[in-house]
Amino acid sequence: MSKVIIFPTDTVYGIGASIYDKEGQERIYQIKHRSHDKPLAVLCYSLSQIKEIAEVNENAEKLIKKFLPGALTLILPAKAKVKEIMGLPTIGVRIPNSKLALSILEKEGAMATTSVNESGEKPLDTYEEIKDAYGDLVEEIYKKEEESSHISSTVVSLIESEPKLLREGSISLEMILDCLK
Repeated sequence: MSKVIIFPTDTVYGIGASIYDKEGQERIYQIKHRSHDKPLAVLCYSLSQIKEIAEVNENAEKLIKKFLPGALTLILPAKAKVKEIMGLPTIGVRIPNSKLALSILEKEGAMATTSVNESGEKPLDTYEEIKDAYGDLVEEIYKKEEESSHISSTVVSLIESEPKLLREGSISLEMILDCLK
C-alpha cells in the first residue's frame, strides 16, 4: 500500500508521498480534491537528491546554493524516470529549511508534496485542525517542532533562458536576478 504523510515544513504543512509512489500521489489528488492539471512539487533533502530527479543547470545551482534550504521552488526539466512516474516534462523542486522535514526527506527520499488544504482553500496550519480533517486519510501526521513562515514559497521557472517568476513569496524576483548576475 502507498504511504501518504503530513508534515510541517518551513513554509506551511505539506501532504506528501514518495516521488516513486504513483498510487500515493494519486491519493493526494483525491484527498485534496485537486485538479490533475496542478502538478505536485517535490521536496528534497539535498542538492544531490535534486540532481537525481531534475536537470540542474548553472543558474539552478547558483539559486540552490544561495537560497536553499529555504522558501524557493525551482521549476526544472525532469529526468526521464520522473517524467515516467509523474507524467510531466518539468518538476518543481525545493529543499525546506526545517529540521523535521529534512530528517523525513533524508529517511524517505524525495517526496511529491503540496500544502494541506482542500484545493483552492487556504492551507491548514495547526496539528489539531489537520488531524481532525485528515487523520483518517493518511498514514502519519507529524507535529510541528519549529515555527513556520505561513507564506508559500516563491516559485521560479528556469525552463526558458530567462528566469520566470510564477509566484512571489518571501524571496523576490529582484533577489533572484541579483544572485544570477
